[in-house]
Amino acid sequence: MDHALEQLNSLSADEALPELLKCCGSENWARRMEHERPFANQAELLNKADSIWWSLEAFDWLAAFHSHPKIGEQKAAAKVAVQAQSWSAAEQAGTRDARETTMLQLAEGNRQYEQRFGYIFIVCASGKTADEMLAILRERLGNEPDKELRVAAEEQRKITQLRLNKLVEESRVVSLES
Repeated sequence: MDHALEQLNSLSADEALPELLKCCGSENWARRMEHERPFANQAELLNKADSIWWSLEAFDWLAAFHSHPKIGEQKAAAKVAVQAQSWSAAEQAGTRDARETTMLQLAEGNRQYEQRFGYIFIVCASGKTADEMLAILRERLGNEPDKELRVAAEEQRKITQLRLNKLVEESRVVSLES
């Protein structure tokens, strides 16, 4: 077994929960993931994460969405760990060099989206430019609410997968430096 995954497996429940919450802001998801430990390998970790995610209620999905800043912003509505904030900033790197008009359009699109659906626009932003995110936002504004909730949940699932990989990778780096 990978040493970094071994570290996650060996944490107490009180230590594991905040680590998992860095990856997904749903407490029910994090609690259920904590109970699934130990994970035999990274593939099992990721598969369990998906399985648990899709078994949750919409309420849990909305809790996870609440832990993200709006696209183009830095601060989430919910209090999140510094590491999660850092990951979010890196994931939204495509907005750093965006034109002011694009950022204003994203802000307005975020407002319209939240007004239409009742939660913030969630997109797996890694590798996307601000213009790409704006196009996705505009396209998704036309979705029916039930469909959009599933689309947003899939985006959150992708973000969670990326962050679980980062959690294990960063643990690996820390253990190599020790």
